[in-house]
Amino acid sequence: MTEQSTLPDRTGLVTPADWPSVGQWLIVTGREALTALGDFTLFTWQTCIGVIRGEFRRVDWFRLAVEVGNASTPVVAITGLFIGMVLAVQAYGQFHLIGMETSLGAVIHMSLVRELGPVMAAVMVAGRVGSAMAAQIATMRVSEQLDALACLGVDPIRYLAAPRLLACLLMVPLLTVVTDLTGMLGSTLICLGVYPIDSFHYWRHTQEFVAAWDVLTGLAKALLFGAVLALLACYRGFRSQAGAEGVGRAATQAFVHAFVTILILDFFLTMFFNTLYTLLWPEVPQRLA
Repeated sequence: MTEQSTLPDRTGLVTPADWPSVGQWLIVTGREALTALGDFTLFTWQTCIGVIRGEFRRVDWFRLAVEVGNASTPVVAITGLFIGMVLAVQAYGQFHLIGMETSLGAVIHMSLVRELGPVMAAVMVAGRVGSAMAAQIATMRVSEQLDALACLGVDPIRYLAAPRLLACLLMVPLLTVVTDLTGMLGSTLICLGVYPIDSFHYWRHTQEFVAAWDVLTGLAKALLFGAVLALLACYRGFRSQAGAEGVGRAATQAFVHAFVTILILDFFLTMFFNTLYTLLWPEVPQRLA
């Protein structure tokens, strides 16, 4: 009589016997994802209602706006400065080989105002301020301050999340402008101060190819990024678990979720604005002369 092996299958492949468990896992995961999406949608709706009705103290909104802008300005300024310098150093070697080094101004500045400025400013704010927002609200949840507000007849979401949303909507585009300007300054210092690039043609290419459309699309992205990071930070704070571990996890999740969402949203916004530009001005060439 032969003995059958009782060792588990180590191939790592999903066998037909595992299909019911895999299907059940997919159903449970999908249900949880839809539940979380619906919960976040309701949270966003309540926050927007609070913004429209003004159910918060104006002094809180002003204080939060100052904190968001004042705390993040040095970080985004240094980030923009060195991003512009690194772009200039990396791009000069390639453009010099084909004799187009004077076009660096157009390429770098367009990249800054369209993509890098809004994304870097939003990411820095998410790391510097978004995590702090989530930790503050999570601490209030753990210490039952949110329950105290509810007992007083105050909606905690509208009272706490609405001014933070307004602060980020105002300050993230302004911080994007700071990132753009410092990035242009850094790239200009390298291109004109270190490398022998003619300043006249450098600025001429910039003036020809960096238009108001590029600046407006960058600011529109920054506005949406600010709304997303504020909503995600506040949402993670309100849904945090109990204890110090829950507060730390809420702060971490706020930054990670905001960072990933900003990158995904940037891709779709870029596709949308490029398509919109082609529809509005189909005859305008989008290339460097």
